[in-house]
This record gives sequence, C-alpha cells and structure tokens, in this order.
Amino acid sequence: MEEGWKRRMVASEPRLSEMVEMYEDLGFEVKLEPVGPDDPYWEEDGCTICLEDPSVKDLVKVVYTRRIPGKVDQRDDGLFD
Repeated sequence: MEEGWKRRMVASEPRLSEMVEMYEDLGFEVKLEPVGPDDPYWEEDGCTICLEDPSVKDLVKVVYTRRIPGKVDQRDDGLFD
C-alpha cells in the first residue's frame, strides 16, 4: 500500500457506499481493495469462512483512506462558528 493510506474497515453494501461517502465528505481520498489472505489483517478480522465463497468475496472490500492535501473538510466550513 502506498504511503499515507490507513486501513479503516472491511464492509459490504449498503455500509460500504455509506462509509465511502462519509469519508469523502470528511475530506479523505478513499481506496477500496479486495479482501484476501494476503491482507496483513486477515487473521485479525475474525471469521473469514464466508470469504471462501467467490460470490461473497467479491462483495466485501477493505476501505483505506488518506487525507487529500489542501482539501478542507465540511466541518471547517464555518457553518457552526
């Protein structure tokens, strides 16, 4: 993984789209990666037996984020000053 990316969560729809939208609204760049045994957190994610089914595995993604330099998040828009 490139510099600056933080692993946030593993999710599928509908939470996946909700989390992508939330992180983007907060000023983050979002990257989705497939879940697999090469993921360094594979053992820590708990039960992974469902991911042996290819139809399920394709629906589940790892969410990574990083700040977009110079991007102001919506919390800093002065609305609540």
